[in-house]
Amino acid sequence: MVRKLERTLILVKPDGVKRRLSGKILTRFEEKGMKIVALKLLKLTTEKAELHYSVHKEKPFFRDLVNYITSGPIIAAILEGNNCINATRNLLGATDGSKAQPGTIRGDYSMGIEKNIVHASDSPESYQHEFPIYFKKEEIIEAQYGDEPHIY
Repeated sequence: MVRKLERTLILVKPDGVKRRLSGKILTRFEEKGMKIVALKLLKLTTEKAELHYSVHKEKPFFRDLVNYITSGPIIAAILEGNNCINATRNLLGATDGSKAQPGTIRGDYSMGIEKNIVHASDSPESYQHEFPIYFKKEEIIEAQYGDEPHIY
């Protein structure tokens, strides 16, 4: 099996923060073996939300996405780990929480598609587009926890 060290962006959306699930959600990623290399609590501006969701700009639900993600505080984090984009997506479960399998984050904490608790980059290209919206490069640390190599 080939291991591929990657980074991904996750956002605990306003419903997750409001319901005080942020710690439980971040713990799931850490327990899987991913490292948090950047973390912040923020209130997203409309401009940044529009940039984040720019791939959906022509879709009828674009404005709803922007309005929702700016409706309250969010937690933004960058995770690092081997094959972490795929691993993160698997931990999240289906985008529609009512269809997500029990044991996944959305399956355990979400009942729908609109308030689905967490966003995660779905590809390296998405990560490259998304992370600068939330973090400056100097805010991202190297995952150096003791002397352990990146073999998680």
